[in-house]
Amino acid sequence: MTTQTVRGRRRATGPAPEPRPAAVVLTGRPRDAHRDERRGRRSPFRQVTDFAAVSGVGQKAGIALAATGLVLTVAVPATGPATATGAARTGSVSAAAQPEVKAAAAEINFNRTAVTTKGDPDGRLKQLLSAQSVGSITRAASAGSLGAPLDSMVTASAFGYRVSPITGGAGEFHRGQDYAAQCGTAVHAAASGTVTFSGWHPYGGGNRVVIDHGNGLETTYNHLSSSSVHVGQQVSRGDVVAMSGTTGASTGCHLHFEVMVNGEVVDPLGWL
Repeated sequence: MTTQTVRGRRRATGPAPEPRPAAVVLTGRPRDAHRDERRGRRSPFRQVTDFAAVSGVGQKAGIALAATGLVLTVAVPATGPATATGAARTGSVSAAAQPEVKAAAAEINFNRTAVTTKGDPDGRLKQLLSAQSVGSITRAASAGSLGAPLDSMVTASAFGYRVSPITGGAGEFHRGQDYAAQCGTAVHAAASGTVTFSGWHPYGGGNRVVIDHGNGLETTYNHLSSSSVHVGQQVSRGDVVAMSGTTGASTGCHLHFEVMVNGEVVDPLGWL
């Protein structure tokens, strides 16, 4: 039964209703059976950062690329420290293809006649003589083509006109270069060739050796104490052909060395 109050609200006159029991609120959530499985599966972001740490790539760079949504593909050598397994991973690793290197076959000729550099002076001289007439070879081209006839080259008298050491008269033409050498000093062939004379020279040369080098080029060795070659003998550059002396028209031990081109003497310094 209710009564009407002065202000218009009803007031209950019967007994008050019983209070409802409070609902129990659970503080813990029920366990999700698939939560562990989801945690074990790495996100693409986590895959990129893990790969960057293993392969040496800057971790910040890997994170930045992953954050932009780009797929990171890294190529490393086959022997690299990191490899990718499983096609489901976002970051893929492949061995860089190595280019095939091919070497073309080259033929090298080691024949003596094929070498004409300074390492083969006889080859250079042969090429020089066969390329043109010996009479037209310039001094610049012939310089250094002949070897030294003595181990020590000390000039005693130069090529050309001089005062005669025997008569004292002026205007004598000296046909070669005189080099100081004690008697018995080894005399060497200036280049390969054939001995065309070995004996006594009646016109002041004393014991004399002449070597023909081909194409009109000859060298002569004079005032020798003795010779060790004979006519027709083949000699090589540097072979000992005689011993120096003071035979013939000589005032002391020395070597008189001549270079002849087509039978005419020229300054040996243009060939040494």
